Amino acid sequence: MSASVVPVLFKAACPDCRCRFELAAGALRLAIGASRRTTFYSFTCPECGSAVRKPAGERIVELLTGGGVRTLRLHTTA
Repeated sequence: MSASVVPVLFKAACPDCRCRFELAAGALRLAIGASRRTTFYSFTCPECGSAVRKPAGERIVELLTGGGVRTLRLHTTA
């Protein structure tokens, strides 16, 4: 018996049109910077088309990376 893969959906909201929705991992992007101010996730609102960027704390980073969201590292770890 093969296990079915259930796509991960993330709840999100647009600050511009105030719409709430769920997004698949492929619709989100995560940027991990050297500080809290440069670590964020972004997406395009499916309702109004606005580009949305929100800060991502440690827990959000864990959830997004664990859910398969594409990650860009903005700093190098030496």
